[in-house]
Amino acid sequence: MSENASATELASHYTAQVSSDLDRNTKEQERIGAEIASLEEQLAALRHDHSVLVSIQKAIAAAPAPARAAQPSAAAPVPAPRRKAAASGSRKRAQPRRSASRVTHKAEKPAASKRAAAAEPAADSSASAPTTASASAQPTLVDLVRRHLTEQKEPRSAAEITTALGQAHPERTVKTTVVRTTLEGLVAKAQAHRSKQGTSVFYTVADASEAAGGAKSEGKEKAATA
Repeated sequence: MSENASATELASHYTAQVSSDLDRNTKEQERIGAEIASLEEQLAALRHDHSVLVSIQKAIAAAPAPARAAQPSAAAPVPAPRRKAAASGSRKRAQPRRSASRVTHKAEKPAASKRAAAAEPAADSSASAPTTASASAQPTLVDLVRRHLTEQKEPRSAAEITTALGQAHPERTVKTTVVRTTLEGLVAKAQAHRSKQGTSVFYTVADASEAAGGAKSEGKEKAATA
């Protein structure tokens, strides 16, 4: 009898230990999954910014330098003709002036067209610059979920949070699985609380002191890893 009792007690002890290890392993997977989802979102934003900056750099490099207007050939000294009749002398002096004005007018046309061509890439680069700022200014999913929990007075499920974020940000694709993983990451960092009501799981934001403690512990872990 004593051997059977000890064997039963040992089996129950191992069962409890394995259940505890499984629960700890599941929580760790959820925390790492939330961090991976957040990093993938940041990486996508950085890749978008990189492509925009590369296109701007190519547009600036392809812009031709504005050419200076050609100097009129009339600036060169022209030898004075020999004196003949007064009428013929005045006609000969008038001809170089007309030719000089024609050369100057022809030289101004290519310079104006080159300046107009150089202004077009600059306009394209200035138009694409606000797109870069708007893309980098978008908050991450972790920030949106944390902000939504802070604004709520009652616990919310992952499905309810997904619906609210999808209505508030229709331009973004918000999935329930990603939101649930993000919430579990906040719970692991002590920035949110998880509670069960039957088979449903609800989340609430943590107090300021608990959130500060979670942020400090996270910073210590990152410093130790570095």
